[in-house]
Amino acid sequence: MSNQKQNGSIIAIITMMFLYAMISFVTNLGAPIGVIWKNQPEIGGSNVLGIMGNFMNFFAYLFMGIPAGKMLTKVGYKKTALIGIAVGFVGVLIQFLSGFSGGIPGFCIYLFGAFVSGFAVCILNTVVNPMLNLLGGGGNRGNQLNMIGGTLNSLSGTMTPMLVGALIGTVTASTQMADVNLVMYIAMTVFAAAFVILLFIPIKDPEMGRVTADTKFEHSPWAFRHCLLGVIAIFVYVGVEVGIPGGLNFYLSDTTDKGAGLLENAATIGGAVAAMYWLLMLVGRLISSAIAAKVSSRQMMLFCTSVAMILILAAILTPKDVTVTMPLVKILEGSVDMTVVPMSAMLLVLCGLCTSVMWSSIFNLATEGLGKYTAQASGIFMMMVVGGGVLPVVQNFFADMMGYMPSYFIYFLAVAYMFYYALIGCKNVNKDIPVD
Repeated sequence: MSNQKQNGSIIAIITMMFLYAMISFVTNLGAPIGVIWKNQPEIGGSNVLGIMGNFMNFFAYLFMGIPAGKMLTKVGYKKTALIGIAVGFVGVLIQFLSGFSGGIPGFCIYLFGAFVSGFAVCILNTVVNPMLNLLGGGGNRGNQLNMIGGTLNSLSGTMTPMLVGALIGTVTASTQMADVNLVMYIAMTVFAAAFVILLFIPIKDPEMGRVTADTKFEHSPWAFRHCLLGVIAIFVYVGVEVGIPGGLNFYLSDTTDKGAGLLENAATIGGAVAAMYWLLMLVGRLISSAIAAKVSSRQMMLFCTSVAMILILAAILTPKDVTVTMPLVKILEGSVDMTVVPMSAMLLVLCGLCTSVMWSSIFNLATEGLGKYTAQASGIFMMMVVGGGVLPVVQNFFADMMGYMPSYFIYFLAVAYMFYYALIGCKNVNKDIPVD
């Protein structure tokens, strides 16, 4: 019997690992698929409309951030995970079906599917981390499983734009959603398999931490200045993290004079270069994990935001005809070639090393000293993931007006705010508020 339980636990862990990977897989579909939709004749090449799928995915967090946490407490880990998986399958299915309509009706169906997928990703984000910790028995083993899951999450995020770009090659007005059906089949298969497997595996929930009648909340997380400013920092951070590679994918995939000027396999190059950003985020997380015991969150934030501002400013000012050679991974062929891209693209890719440390650093700084208000703050932070939808829309609005690279001033200002937060805003000036 104990062997059966152990085998069931191993299967459950593997299933949750796949779900961890699916979180970034589904999320990172927004930008590369947006390249297809923006080039449809009815959309007219609008970058704002092209990025709307990404916006709808993150917009769902605003509605589901806090309810997802309450759902976890009310129905437990397993049922919450099953609900998230089922919603994820439906969301991807709707996006898949949008390809059969085309035009504005198909685009609207796609946006609805992206919104539903956003609900699923928000639910899974809430449950996967604590569930892996539970399956690992807590402590170092639970933390180790989460680290492995985070690695798979980053690898999946790296492969998504690369795979979509390889499938569509160069985007034209005739390119359709059907050209990327493979990624939809992958997503739906993983969700369906995960649902069936998890349904038959017994998982006992731990004792849920409930607020008792004796617990008094005289204030809220908003009463702490460093938490309030941290919430804003999380909002702009997610926008920066998602927006830099998303905008880069649009820029390199655009075969008009506004884009990078790459004509052959432009979407493939755009996806592969954007994937390098996500790969560097993985590298950055590994490096930061190794030095986290010796370097504080504040110090890492100050250094990384300073470097990111320099890189973004240099990308904005570097002329398009200044080029460098970068590796191009051909995922479907299993080969690596070298390709010439504007230097500004390489500079933005390097920002992945900087953004890799920002979420955890901001979270640590913003929740320090909150005590009993920490759980409430966590729910607010999950809602602020909506910044990953808002800032890219704002950037692409300016991209339509002034061009791709000049529009990156949006992310420069966002990183500058994070630098301010690490320098001054993270200081807890409300230590007189009781948190016990």
